[in-house]
Amino acid sequence: MAQSQLTEYRRKRDFAKTAEPSGERAVAAAPHLRFVIQKHDATRLHYDFRLEVDGVLKSWAVTRGPSLDPADKRLSVEVEDHPLDYGDFEGTIPKGQYGGGTVQLWDRGYWAPEPGFEDVGKALKKGELKFVLEGERLHGGWVLVRMNWDRNAKDGKGKRSNWLLIKHADEAARPGEGAAILEEDRSIASDRTMADIAAGKGKSPKPFILKSRGKADAVWKSRTKAEREALAKEAQETRSFAPARPASKTAAAKAKPAAMPRFVEPQLCKSVDRPPQGEGWAHEIKFDGYRLQLRVEDGRAVLRTRKGLDWTERFAGVAEAAADLPDAIVDGEAVVLDEAGQPDFAALQAALAEGGEGEIIFFAFDLLFAGGEDLRTLPLRERKARLKALLGEDEPRLRYVDHFETAGDAVLLSACRLELEGIISKRLDAPYRSGRSETWTKAKCRAGHEVVIGGWTTTGTAFRSLIAGVMRDGKLVHVGRIGTGFGKDKVAKLLPKLKALETDRSPFQGQGAPRKAANIHWVKPQLVAEIEYAGFTGEGAIRQAAFKGLREDKPASEVAADAVPAAQAELAEPAPKAAKAVTSKSDCVVLGVPISKPDKPLWPDAGDGEPGTKLDLARYYAAVGEWMLPHIEGRPASVIRVPDGIGGETFFQRHAMRGVSSLIETVTVEGDKQPYIKFDRIEALVAAAQIAAVEIHPWNCQPGDPEVAGRLVFDLDPAPEVTFEDVIVAAREMRDRLEELGLASFCKTTGGKGLHVVTPLSDKVPWDQAKAFAREVCARMAADDPDRYLITMSKKARVGKIFLDYLRNDRTSTAVAPLSARARPGATVSMPLNWTQVKAGLDPGRFTIRTAPELIAKSTAWADYADAVKPLKAAIKRLG
Repeated sequence: MAQSQLTEYRRKRDFAKTAEPSGERAVAAAPHLRFVIQKHDATRLHYDFRLEVDGVLKSWAVTRGPSLDPADKRLSVEVEDHPLDYGDFEGTIPKGQYGGGTVQLWDRGYWAPEPGFEDVGKALKKGELKFVLEGERLHGGWVLVRMNWDRNAKDGKGKRSNWLLIKHADEAARPGEGAAILEEDRSIASDRTMADIAAGKGKSPKPFILKSRGKADAVWKSRTKAEREALAKEAQETRSFAPARPASKTAAAKAKPAAMPRFVEPQLCKSVDRPPQGEGWAHEIKFDGYRLQLRVEDGRAVLRTRKGLDWTERFAGVAEAAADLPDAIVDGEAVVLDEAGQPDFAALQAALAEGGEGEIIFFAFDLLFAGGEDLRTLPLRERKARLKALLGEDEPRLRYVDHFETAGDAVLLSACRLELEGIISKRLDAPYRSGRSETWTKAKCRAGHEVVIGGWTTTGTAFRSLIAGVMRDGKLVHVGRIGTGFGKDKVAKLLPKLKALETDRSPFQGQGAPRKAANIHWVKPQLVAEIEYAGFTGEGAIRQAAFKGLREDKPASEVAADAVPAAQAELAEPAPKAAKAVTSKSDCVVLGVPISKPDKPLWPDAGDGEPGTKLDLARYYAAVGEWMLPHIEGRPASVIRVPDGIGGETFFQRHAMRGVSSLIETVTVEGDKQPYIKFDRIEALVAAAQIAAVEIHPWNCQPGDPEVAGRLVFDLDPAPEVTFEDVIVAAREMRDRLEELGLASFCKTTGGKGLHVVTPLSDKVPWDQAKAFAREVCARMAADDPDRYLITMSKKARVGKIFLDYLRNDRTSTAVAPLSARARPGATVSMPLNWTQVKAGLDPGRFTIRTAPELIAKSTAWADYADAVKPLKAAIKRLG
């Protein structure tokens, strides 16, 4: 088995030229599993982390080295398996050979999986391995987590898999100084520095793997078995995400013999702003699908909705998979996962509509009846333990929902960073109670709601938006319009259902009900839509609502309004709407700013076949202004104006002019007599739209201090023949270089073919030093790969290359603001991204004034920007 795993390792190496072991040599077993970390100065310095698993060393390249700070998540790229005797290799790999460079034995010792992860192969396949290390330098609990349920895992479906290596918060952790240990440049096997090894100086390393017993073994064995188990337990209990504890034996006696009912009314959640704190709570991922109750009896499975409707035929694949289970009633959710492994409600609906029910997975989270017993009186901890045993792991369409028992806020934060819907928190000691209960709560990452459809609007004959309401005191009350989230396929399926319910009479009652107009079509209030939205206005209307799909498992009469969270309540203003013909003056006022000539087209096509107007731009900036403001306020700025649209004359303006709105403030800059404009409030952005100022370009200084650098912007500008995939590779390389220098980095599209890599700064560095640093970073990157990059603007020299533009890092230089619209075809915007999005297939053209508000409302991109500021002086010193 081990020999076959080394095929890739041997294929990459010529053992006539390199001193690396071939893996042919037999290695004796050791009393414990071994690990080794090798410091490797190849194309760039990194650390190779290797764990003994099934007779080989499973290996990851940790780009920045391991950190003792639990807050640090170190990127670890899985590479090919290495032979066990590689754990004794220290020396140089010849230039031209795979991995050519210097290798130092930086740490080694023994490791053990934590309880619950003893099946290491299974844990690695699932994408999470928790373990304890006992080495010369590294100790205590750690975890390897595959990023975003990466489908590029080494399972035959891809080439590489990216993981995160994270230290657990135990006695070996060093918060705030996690990387300090990497300063130790001495081999633990030969006491040589990297320079000594490269020069061939000093003694050969002392064997460890081949010897099988050494100093590290003595260290490990110096702990008693009880101490080692205690160490694993401590690492397990002190980290943020602790696994579930075993169910108590005393609870089992409380189950009572009972016949299974046809259906059990489900337990429901109470909505909360924040998950419950403290012990005794289980936190589960909130799935975006259909709540179903699975009943299995005598080999026949039936699936019912939360209202008891029999949907077995619609979920025939799940029913077939569940038919082999013992008699039981199981509570769960039917879900379809997207390419990132995340629940996708629209994909679920598509699967049901198109007969693709084989893609549907039933995630089971509770067991109500089993073995002829009513388990509802048992505590949740016991019910879940029995459920896990009942399901097993042989059927991929039936999956047990795991949970975390501590740090509800941390679980919610992680869910939000993964762009999931939120979490469900449940009391572990509570029985199952039908109806809404305090023992189950839900906290969402983004606001979601169910609404009743009362009508739709058109532009000409084309579908434009839905008119939504909720039930209050038996009446349908208008809560706004849903203007985004409609693809052609969705509209094609939705319109026939709307037309079948069309009526001449408005279903809405009460104050604020919309009036009949030529473009409004009323429907009987029977259809329920699932939406996402950015919050509420002060009048209780939804803001920036996006359509997700129709719900068939809930009647319209039960769709009531959630309480408006205080943090979401805003001044009563019309919600930003999709482009449509303006029918009244009130429609032309955005955040109190009147928009003259609101229908004037600035873009002939805003990416959806419709023109993008001045009013669209104003509403766009109102929608995203709160997100933009921290990146532009307090800084001088320039704008690009297109009074006659992007096809007409373009004006570049940096100074205040006569008649400019008082909402747009000014700032005097030393050396310039005329004051610059600046944007310190969202209304100022709307005022910019009023004068057709499409693009906003702020300085990159610290807010309120134009003389010092506040951020660095690296503009990756490709020649026309360069692919966008090449730009993505360049952005990731720039990120890695900046991280090696101790700087955090963020990525955004430019609205065109390029990308911006941005790093926020915490200290006050003069512009000349900041620019010199930026140039040197780009120069070194270009020197390392001159066939792909250059730092000169010469068009002749740029053929087939990417221009690494460092020139934006100067006192009066600007860069387009995050989320700024662009004066380009398609009404594209400069879209902030998570690094997980910066990969092959990224399409910058999909980010437009139409789509960006919805996307940024549910995104976590740049969420930690303010907390990621780093000192530039330290980076300058590291650059040398």
